[in-house]
Amino acid sequence: MVIKQESRAYFKALGAHISNLRKARGLTQAELARAIGVSQQAVFAYELGERRVSVLLLTKIARVFLISVEELVGMARPVRVAKSKVSPRAMRHAERLQSLTKTQQRFVIRIIDVLEEGNAR
Repeated sequence: MVIKQESRAYFKALGAHISNLRKARGLTQAELARAIGVSQQAVFAYELGERRVSVLLLTKIARVFLISVEELVGMARPVRVAKSKVSPRAMRHAERLQSLTKTQQRFVIRIIDVLEEGNAR
């Protein structure tokens, strides 16, 4: 079956691409898994190409890496991935911040602004 073989090769290449993006961003498999709502074992299987990545998960993964789904699946011109200067811990805090209400987010951001102003003096 040619289609099955092509499909297997595609998901293996996609998994390698996801792995490279994850490593370039300084994320562990467990951190990516939390961000997209799957187990670390599932991320491991996706990266090896042993499990197909659903369209829903493609959108979540693309959002984590701040790229389009087209870029993720290889339909757009490849974009050089710069290593993120944001630590995994800071990314977790950002995710937690996003789960707050808009009012709570503004409050936390205002606290950070005040602290930055104090450091600038």
